[in-house]
Amino acid sequence: MEKTPRVIVEPPDSRGLRAVSVGGTKVGSAWSPSGLRKVLRELGCPESIDLEDRRVIVWREAGSEIWPDRAWRRRTATAFMMAGLILSMVLLTVVGTPDAMGALTFAQRMTGFLFILSGAVQGLAALAALDYEGKRQFKYSGAVVLVGALIALITESIFLFTWLQEREPTFYFPAYLLLFAWSLWALWRLFQGHVWRAIPHPKRFATGVALSGLLASVNFAYSAVYQPTSAPFYVTLTAKFGTPHTDPTRPFIHVPMTFQVENTGKVPAYILVDKYLVYGRSAEYSNDDEGLRDWKKALERGYDAELHVTESGSKTISAGQFAGPGYWLHPGEGHVKEKVIQIPRSVEYDLLEATLAVVAMRMDRGKIDLLQLQRAHPSWQKKEGRFYCAKCSDMLIHEGKVRHNNNIINVTRRPRYVTVLWYGTQENFGYEYAISSYKFNPRKRPDVGEIAREEDRYGVESRSTSTKVSVAALMASL
Repeated sequence: MEKTPRVIVEPPDSRGLRAVSVGGTKVGSAWSPSGLRKVLRELGCPESIDLEDRRVIVWREAGSEIWPDRAWRRRTATAFMMAGLILSMVLLTVVGTPDAMGALTFAQRMTGFLFILSGAVQGLAALAALDYEGKRQFKYSGAVVLVGALIALITESIFLFTWLQEREPTFYFPAYLLLFAWSLWALWRLFQGHVWRAIPHPKRFATGVALSGLLASVNFAYSAVYQPTSAPFYVTLTAKFGTPHTDPTRPFIHVPMTFQVENTGKVPAYILVDKYLVYGRSAEYSNDDEGLRDWKKALERGYDAELHVTESGSKTISAGQFAGPGYWLHPGEGHVKEKVIQIPRSVEYDLLEATLAVVAMRMDRGKIDLLQLQRAHPSWQKKEGRFYCAKCSDMLIHEGKVRHNNNIINVTRRPRYVTVLWYGTQENFGYEYAISSYKFNPRKRPDVGEIAREEDRYGVESRSTSTKVSVAALMASL
């Protein structure tokens, strides 16, 4: 017994852990008598040592019967702390990866990498929670857990703030709502444990965390709003008539047409819809000013009021899609379509008019599933499933999923879809389009207000051009 070291067992701390020291040097700690025996065995004491032997063990302020630790409660708190950090790590990694790997702008990629880095820090914090909720052998484990909890509070606040803009049900909503509540509990628990006392410069630490949170918020706002808006977005259209030629064997005149769509801006663009129309116009003439007197009738029909034209009508000669939904143009890139219009030599048209119209979306705002969008679904075919509509007018339906280039927006609302309806009659050919949470359903219409918001969010713009040529001038050039 003379060789047995004299062991001092300190009183339990606020969590019930009792420090063990020998000769003024801490050699371990214990939650229970069995834990104390383990420490003693490491010091060379026999397995059967008597814990009541005052020659070997000195109990400070509390005797051998005082062990206030509740293992189930401590382990539950540890598991809850680690679970929150791990779940937050997974959520941030899932949110950040698409932006870090696939965003078109530098700011959006930086936002993605910032989320992945924050997730990595929370993974380290989950490991540190084991030590902080345990025997705290590492001095700064509490500070690391505090950083992880603050990251969770900041990021979940951003998610909730973004969700509140539209308040739509989403698969992720329970996760960030639960994590927001968890972060408040974790911070309360950490501050209850006076975790800042182990931080060398707590004021600098708090300032650094606050600046990091501000940087994350500003970077999100910049990548989601300012940067995609600041870059110019222009799509230029051209429609031209060429030199006509007569058909040597048939009574037709061949009129060449050239249509061109060119991206003259600095942002790549998706073309959601495009349409060209060529029609002939016939007019009734008057020697007086009857045409201007009837200006309201002309404008109602979409024509200019002219002094000597009392009434004019048009007939569609050719119509179709320029290239169809779902192609894209990089800055400086253009597509050209050449077509030959055939009209009879005995045509009674006064003018030929050609129009080209497109609807374009900024690629730096979102990414479309082009394989989905480019597929046409005829509404008159039963095999098309939900796109089949016996009571609807015949139309071709295009639909493709679109995700915003800032993935925070994607995880805080329902999925969005680009829907394009292309229809035609003997008198007219046209289209409708929408970006919304609406999936095509002939018995339901999308919300008009939502469509307007999504057009602004994704930077959707319509462009059109037209050109006219005199039929008399065409005939004179033959």
